Amino acid sequence: MSRADWGEEEGLVADVLVIGGGMAGAWAATAAAREGAHVVLVEKGYCGTSGATAAAGPGHWWAPPDPPEARANAIAQRQRIAFGLGEPDWMRRVLDETWRLLPTLAQYYEFPKDDQGKVRNYRALRGPEYMRALRQQIVDLGVVVLDHSPALELLAHADGAIGGAAGIRTQRGGSRWRIAAGAVILAAGGTSFRSHLLGSRNNTGDGYLMAAEAGAELSGMEFTAAYTVAPQHSTMTRTMSYAFADYFDADGRQIDAPFGPDQTERLAQALLAGPVYCSLARLPEDVQRHLPTISPNVMLPFARWGIDPFRERFEVTLHTDGTIRGIGGVRVRSEDCGAGIPGLYVAGDTASRELVAGASSGGGNVNSAWALSSGTWAGRAAARRARRVPASFGGLKALGGAGLRPSGRARPASAAEAVAAVQAEMHPYDKNLFRTGKGLAASRRALDAVWSDLAAHAGGEGGTAALALREAAALVASARWSVATAEARTETRGMHRRLDHPALDADLTVRLIASGFDTVTVRPEAIAVPSPFESVA
Repeated sequence: MSRADWGEEEGLVADVLVIGGGMAGAWAATAAAREGAHVVLVEKGYCGTSGATAAAGPGHWWAPPDPPEARANAIAQRQRIAFGLGEPDWMRRVLDETWRLLPTLAQYYEFPKDDQGKVRNYRALRGPEYMRALRQQIVDLGVVVLDHSPALELLAHADGAIGGAAGIRTQRGGSRWRIAAGAVILAAGGTSFRSHLLGSRNNTGDGYLMAAEAGAELSGMEFTAAYTVAPQHSTMTRTMSYAFADYFDADGRQIDAPFGPDQTERLAQALLAGPVYCSLARLPEDVQRHLPTISPNVMLPFARWGIDPFRERFEVTLHTDGTIRGIGGVRVRSEDCGAGIPGLYVAGDTASRELVAGASSGGGNVNSAWALSSGTWAGRAAARRARRVPASFGGLKALGGAGLRPSGRARPASAAEAVAAVQAEMHPYDKNLFRTGKGLAASRRALDAVWSDLAAHAGGEGGTAALALREAAALVASARWSVATAEARTETRGMHRRLDHPALDADLTVRLIASGFDTVTVRPEAIAVPSPFESVA
């Protein structure tokens, strides 16, 4: 199929183009619009319901400015679990931005209040209402929202500066769109490697692939061995209730897996031996009564199955979280979340949050605060750049490779088979959670073969077929960067566990920077505190 057959192209011009309509993308669009920029936001699904936030109850890392020791203590606690890879200056900035910005959403979001009408809590929000509020906020600010319009590739000027993107409208027969912009923000989320993590179906690492094709690097991609407990045959990965859980094997013997940092490993070891069952009988009665109101989706699977989770045991599994509750992403090169390429900024899960999370992350908390803050910084910077660099279609070159433009002769390729190959290497506990040099080398060989085939032969398709191939390419590329950095980090640190290197190695208190496609390279980078920000905008 030739490009002429892809459907009518739709061209738009914007000051700032935001790719991704989750929490980070919405905050980025908000910040850019408040700077006076004309903003277009494109979203693979529907901005307001798509992504991990919309299905969650995101808390935010939150510490008041007074007394000063409150933030100092919060940073000290985070540093203890960052294992030397977090930077206090970035942590302070995130805490300050989150404290300042969250209350500004009160026009659109009803924060809980006490009997005197004072807001009790700004930090914890209900995901569906949060995203609905963010959508309404950007619409009121004049942001043009294109739902069901995934981006497939970035567009660059002759000097390499990013000047727009191209994609398709999935509800218009796969017709093409092209948008020229003074600056582009990648806020397309991370990836759980197509696991069953709730809300992650559309998160396939698209932002990583597009940024890397523009010349950006990745950082922290070894910290992807994050897993979340969920009822078997369910995507329900809301975990608050499991702080009170007890676990049992198929013979009814209790498994020694108390709530804490080692629980995931202990459950994974038990699951490798056989089925694991959970009891929530210890959940306090008042929480049991209010849970259907606090988190109604948590109870839905049990209602469908006819199970009372507080009286009956139910089988559980672990879903891999990848970079969504892990850490890795595009390397942040400047304090305004520039990606090291003029005109390109990154935010949320697309950007590596190593700077604030170090080697340990999780659900919500620092992740949510990072999404809000990085989105805001990127939005402001993109708007400022757009004032200096007007958008133009003149001379723009499409950067998309694997899945769009094969390096060899195009032939039929199966996106589903490529995705299955990624899942086979990145989901199993004995490959991705309990890592060894031998196992990682085997995964690398398997993924390299899949990439070689995709890059050489997959492409030339239009519409949703092109989207499927690009998603597959992004997943394979993301998995290869993850495996390569995990091989290079010959130690156990935070979320990264090596059975053959169980100790922390002080010499590896460095960032591992990954890049490349046909050949993935990994190099160490020393951590400087305070961070030396480089401005490339």
